[in-house]
Amino acid sequence: MESIYWVLAWACHRKCRHCYEDRFRPYVRGALEAVVAEAERNAPKVIANLPPEMTYLDLNDPRPDGTLPRKTGRIILSGGECLMDPVRERVTYPVIEELAAKYRDRGGVKIIVQTTGDLLTPAMIDDLLRRGVWMISVASIDDYHVGLEGEAKQQAFIASLSALFEAAGLRRSGVATTHRNWLDEPGPLYSFFGASPDAWIGKIWPRGRGWQNGLSTATLADNFCARWSGAMNFLNHGYSGSEVSIEPDGSVYPCCLKTKLPIGNLTEEGLIEILDSLAGDPVYEALNAGQPQRMGLSYGWSVETFLEKSRTTDPKGRPYANLCIGCDRFHEEVLKPRIEAAAVRRRERRVAVA
Repeated sequence: MESIYWVLAWACHRKCRHCYEDRFRPYVRGALEAVVAEAERNAPKVIANLPPEMTYLDLNDPRPDGTLPRKTGRIILSGGECLMDPVRERVTYPVIEELAAKYRDRGGVKIIVQTTGDLLTPAMIDDLLRRGVWMISVASIDDYHVGLEGEAKQQAFIASLSALFEAAGLRRSGVATTHRNWLDEPGPLYSFFGASPDAWIGKIWPRGRGWQNGLSTATLADNFCARWSGAMNFLNHGYSGSEVSIEPDGSVYPCCLKTKLPIGNLTEEGLIEILDSLAGDPVYEALNAGQPQRMGLSYGWSVETFLEKSRTTDPKGRPYANLCIGCDRFHEEVLKPRIEAAAVRRRERRVAVA
């Protein structure tokens, strides 16, 4: 498939007010050990259940004869902060090594390490490159990250890190352009982005601390499902556009925002098995089409009903409406039994085959 976004561990050295996940925060002593041990314990099981190949047919780049080129997909390793101690040595580096080994003779994989960037050192960059990382992506270029408020501070930070990257032999990627050809660039690369107003996450997802702090400015017109990192095309794992998100416990979701409930768990079953079990299901086909407002049609939820369920009051007491809210309520009120039943059917098939 084209892309997997894997949250390796909950630990982070920051507690940003716009973060989409409250579990991303500093942990100390026993609590830190618990979240690192969870990641350490589950990572090998997740890797075993990832697709046998990380390749895909690119619908956006057909050859002159109409055939589709097969390209190498990517796995984005993130957090939290996956380069902080002790996550870096106990989880991130071993995962990079295992992924590189798994796909070395199966078409390869482009490994991206996503970081806030403020912990990076020349030694860490060398460690990542030596393990075959294709891109280091710095995801903190916005006013929400303490110490980076304002254009001047952000540009100084970018210049400082760019010098480190260039000295190590990385090149600035075209990720900020409107074209897709940056995906075909030879590595190693580096990139910068953040929750700036012009970014695809600029309106802030109605999740986590961003939601609790009343920062989301999204409306019904902002369909996160149909944007990159939304659920659109997640079922089409053989083709471009397919991405899923994985949590440290192995839970897998059709979008980075995360639906209210996971679609399965990669410590127990294969990702392709999970996705194929949902193909044809009208609920998930609606998400796959980037039309969450249609996910309840087979359950008596009209589009009008879904839109009404998408209305709420935010934690600051203001009227708010976004399709993610309707999706959450559909999961809470209707979908949970169906997800559990699908998991049981997959388990029964595995037992029968065994």
